[in-house]
Amino acid sequence: MWKRTHSVVTKEISKEQIWKLFSDVNHWNTWDEGIEYTEMNGDFVKGTTFILKPKGGPKVKVELLETIENRKFVDVTHFPLAKMYDEHEFEETADGLKITNTISVKGILSFFWIKVVAQNIADAMPGDVKNQIKSAAKL
Repeated sequence: MWKRTHSVVTKEISKEQIWKLFSDVNHWNTWDEGIEYTEMNGDFVKGTTFILKPKGGPKVKVELLETIENRKFVDVTHFPLAKMYDEHEFEETADGLKITNTISVKGILSFFWIKVVAQNIADAMPGDVKNQIKSAAKL
């Protein structure tokens, strides 16, 4: 299994603010430059699915595998013969809110999906988290 993790500690936002940002799936494109649109009907809870259309790519169906309000959520995207997992954790520490994002890919064709999708997502994580913090601070 391939895995990449990025963590940041910030005092600029609370876990409630970052949760509010992520749980509003239909507006992810307002703070994530790589997303053309997202479309979710239903609540931000385990089992809910949504459509994500990346800029320059085909739309994909994403499923929420785990949601713990203000603490963590995990989603999965099913590719042919591989799955990509995206885990977001929010932990209060003495130094501020620790935001951790982990991307992992499993499956027979994982090498292909890492090259085509996952590595680009992993490379963009530092900038993406900065944008998330900036956007969540406005909530």
